[in-house]
Amino acid sequence: MALRRPPRLRLCARLPDFFLLLLFRGCLIGAVNLKSSNRTPVVQEFESVELSCIITDSQTSDPRIEWKKIQDEQTTYVFFDNKIQDLAGRAEILGKTSLKIWNVTRRDSALYRCEVVARNDRKEIDEIVIELTVQVKPVTPVCRVPKAVPVGKMATLHCQESEGHPRPHYSWYRNDVPLPTDSRANPRFRNSSFHLNSETGTLVFTAVHKDDSGQYYCIASNDAGSARCEEQEMEVYDLNIGGIIGGVLVVLAVLALITLGICCAYRRGYFINNKQDGESYKNPGKPDGVNYIRTDEEGDFRHKSSFVI
Repeated sequence: MALRRPPRLRLCARLPDFFLLLLFRGCLIGAVNLKSSNRTPVVQEFESVELSCIITDSQTSDPRIEWKKIQDEQTTYVFFDNKIQDLAGRAEILGKTSLKIWNVTRRDSALYRCEVVARNDRKEIDEIVIELTVQVKPVTPVCRVPKAVPVGKMATLHCQESEGHPRPHYSWYRNDVPLPTDSRANPRFRNSSFHLNSETGTLVFTAVHKDDSGQYYCIASNDAGSARCEEQEMEVYDLNIGGIIGGVLVVLAVLALITLGICCAYRRGYFINNKQDGESYKNPGKPDGVNYIRTDEEGDFRHKSSFVI
């Protein structure tokens, strides 16, 4: 059975060669092309999202569609062989090529590649990559503020939050006034010497001053929202040098008095061992040649033999 040529090809076959050169593009079957209405969608966690993949030009009525997920340098199938694979129960194909995902989580943040194979087209394959970002609002951060620090000493304040996605940035406040990342950058804090790392949430004072006393709290924020910890007070106090010296002198005086008392007690004999009184009495030695035995009747020792002459 002879194959029938498509109408456009039959038309081209009837045209002279010079007309074929002019109508070269129109007589060939077109190439498959894709586009997306949004290549970088951003969605909140637990919401739904549509990954747009639209065929703009193709002569193939039933092209093969595949969706792949690229995350941490690993590629897995999301839609393959006309079935949802990786996101089974949470995804479906819309309009033949687009992908819809329900109840997205932070683990769904990845690159998604839509691939279309059109066997009847001059260019059979086309693909488009979509970057999905799932945002998670930060929870209340954990803040650690020292309660009391002496003047001139170093102090470190910590702020940490582990749920937000993307990773949150941190800012510190003292008495409801935001602190800059570097105290030297703002004349208002010229009496302070601190540095704030907004990536780690660490606020470090190289040497605290009295003006650094106050109520401190931290805010963790990203594009999804923000959260703050409770205020905590940090007190900066002066060291009482005179009091410390006086205390040391008092301790030395007490130790001197205790030592003097012990010496006096030794001189007066309070610590002499009284065992000498008990050890001064000794049983009289037995004369040579004399044995003593004890009898029940006598109740005491009696002479057994006479002296040896």
